[in-house]
Amino acid sequence: MQPSVSSSPAGSARSGRPVAAPAQRGLLTERIARQLEHDIRSGEIAVGTKLPSERELAAQFGSSRNVVREVLRRLEAQHLIEVAPGRGSFVREQSSGQARGYDALYRAGRPTVRQLIEARIPLEVEMVRLATERATDEDIAAMRSARDALESATDVVVKAQADMDFHDAVAVASKNPVLRIMLSSISGMMFEMMLRSNSDPSIGEPGVPHHPEIFEAVEARDVDLACERMREHLLLGLRTYGPDLDVQVDTMARNHIETLLGQSEGRQGGGRTGE
Repeated sequence: MQPSVSSSPAGSARSGRPVAAPAQRGLLTERIARQLEHDIRSGEIAVGTKLPSERELAAQFGSSRNVVREVLRRLEAQHLIEVAPGRGSFVREQSSGQARGYDALYRAGRPTVRQLIEARIPLEVEMVRLATERATDEDIAAMRSARDALESATDVVVKAQADMDFHDAVAVASKNPVLRIMLSSISGMMFEMMLRSNSDPSIGEPGVPHHPEIFEAVEARDVDLACERMREHLLLGLRTYGPDLDVQVDTMARNHIETLLGQSEGRQGGGRTGE
């Protein structure tokens, strides 16, 4: 039995259009992975179902097989599918803990971007306070590495991952595993916000502290300044997200990925398929 993947904008067939140039692969991976994960977790694709072949999925989503392979690797790492060599990929049975993990619980509540920002402020301000007091040399090096990766990245997906890595490095440096787990539980939604933030020119609002300024305060062991800069950094979203602020995170991410893909395809002018 072949699953029928939802025909929402996130999963619509685009097989007649050449896509997946290097700048698009990461966005396509995000779009397809989000759609398949949703379909599996919701039960739309039943446990035990064999997914279409790489070639079929590539045609269904209008992507390259390389993109599909990356999506399948991600789903396998999330224990959503089992890949049987020579047989294909099958949807795994989910334990109650896996199926109703924190991310799924949060998304069931349909949180908006505003609500996610409001939750991040007290969590991450406290994390950076503790990190400034407790960070080891290794922690400082990890933050510096993530900061440098973010500053040098040009691809939006790479930027978003480096952004996430920086905030996770702060969580590790706090030396409080509960805070890190709390951050990890919303990391999926944070990553989706970061795709939006790192492709928005208005995020560079003058005078607003970003990762280099936060890192500088942590490295200087200036607790008050680090907290102030993290708070201002997170509050920026309340001023720059505009109409997206009160949109569900899922909807905002899906629409923004589609917008970025459209812009990328426009710049490519119908370039070659990235196989």
